Amino acid sequence: MILKKELLIFGSGGALGKGVTNVLSRKDFNKIYLFDFKFDLEKTTNQLSQIIIEDLSNEGNVIKAFKSIKTDRSTFYFLYSTIGGYFGGKPAWETGVEDFDRMININLKANFLIVKHFTNLVRNASGGSVCLTSAYVGSNPEANKAVYGASKAALSHLVRTLSEEGNKIRLSVNAIAPYVIDTQENRKWMNDADIEQAMKTEEIGEFISSIFEKFNFISGNIFELKHRFNL
Repeated sequence: MILKKELLIFGSGGALGKGVTNVLSRKDFNKIYLFDFKFDLEKTTNQLSQIIIEDLSNEGNVIKAFKSIKTDRSTFYFLYSTIGGYFGGKPAWETGVEDFDRMININLKANFLIVKHFTNLVRNASGGSVCLTSAYVGSNPEANKAVYGASKAALSHLVRTLSEEGNKIRLSVNAIAPYVIDTQENRKWMNDADIEQAMKTEEIGEFISSIFEKFNFISGNIFELKHRFNL
C-alpha cells in the first residue's frame, strides 16, 4: 500500500503562516489545506485548498473547518497551527479580565479544539503529527506579559500531555516557542541587531519540516527559538 501525506496549516495567511506555508508547500505532501480568516488571493488546485474559518474558540466553527477533509486510512496527516495572539505592556493588576479571556481563548482554547478534532482524522488513518506555536515567554516569564505568558505556558503543558495520549493513536505532538519573529510589524521597533537575531519565518518552516520528517519519534517537545545568527 502506498501511503500518502496530507498537511493542514491553520493561520496560513499571517506573517509567520505565509513564511512557513511557502516552505512546506515545496515539500512532498500529496495535499495541503490552508485555513485562515481571509486570503489575499483565492487559489484552489488539486494539491492545494484554501478554507475560510471563523472564530476557532467556538467548537462549532472548528467542526465545520474539518468537514472539508475526508479521512483516508492510507494517509499520514500533519498539522501546523500559528493560531495565537499577543497582549502585553501592562502589569497583572492593570490587566482586564477581557484581555485574560482573549488570551486563553486564542492561545489555548482554539488550539485545544483544533487538535481535538484533528485526532478524528488521525485515529482513522495511518498516523500523524501536530506542531503548535507556543512562545519563549511561556517558559521564561517576563514582566508585563502575565496573561500572554500564562496562556502560552498552558499551551505548552497541553502539548506535553497530548504527546503522552497520542502514543495510542500514532500521533506525535510538539510546539515551537519563538522569542521574536522577523515580521514587518516587528521591524517597526527593532534595530539592526534585533533584526539579525530575530527568527526568520522560512527558517522556522524548515525546522517544522524537519520535525515532521521524523515525526514517529520526535514528540512532547517545546522547541525554544530565542536567537539566531547568520552563517
